Amino acid sequence: MENVKQLTGLLLLAAVIGNAQVKQSDKEDIYRQNCMKCHKQMSLTMQKIFMRYLLKYSSEVSVKSALYDFLKNPNYFTSALRKDQIARYGLKGKTTLTDTELRKAIDTYWEKYKVFGKLK
Repeated sequence: MENVKQLTGLLLLAAVIGNAQVKQSDKEDIYRQNCMKCHKQMSLTMQKIFMRYLLKYSSEVSVKSALYDFLKNPNYFTSALRKDQIARYGLKGKTTLTDTELRKAIDTYWEKYKVFGKLK
């Protein structure tokens, strides 16, 4: 009976870990297909854009909130880009992602470029 409980526990743990990996993969797919698809063609890299948001908004919560607000309603006042960058690249249109997809894409973006915990 004890072996059955251990086996059940292991199977449950494997399912949870597998689900977490699928969710991370899902986030990365959303980011890659909806963000990188266009941004990889620009000379202004995603990392440079991220650093501008980080300089302007500082914290994870503030950066993610600002990105979310901008992507839902892009405009000159909420963009972290400089005037010359906006003149060169323009402003993107409103996102077509659902709120959940957008938050997943922003989470992936944050994890990819964050500096916190990476500096030694």
